[in-house]
Amino acid sequence: MNNVVLVGFMGSGKSTVGPQLAQRMDRPFVDLDDVIEADAGRSVAEIFSSEGEAGFRERET
Repeated sequence: MNNVVLVGFMGSGKSTVGPQLAQRMDRPFVDLDDVIEADAGRSVAEIFSSEGEAGFRERET
């Protein structure tokens, strides 16, 4: 089975629909922000504050 990647603007419902879709498809749900926060040891807001948007976007790649 293939994976599904949800993209969209902030507040568009990706984090709401994603877990529901993952459960329905019997697939894991992964939120990239959660992965980045765990890797960095700080919140997305803290990353933006200290590294700016460019630093955060670099972590997304």
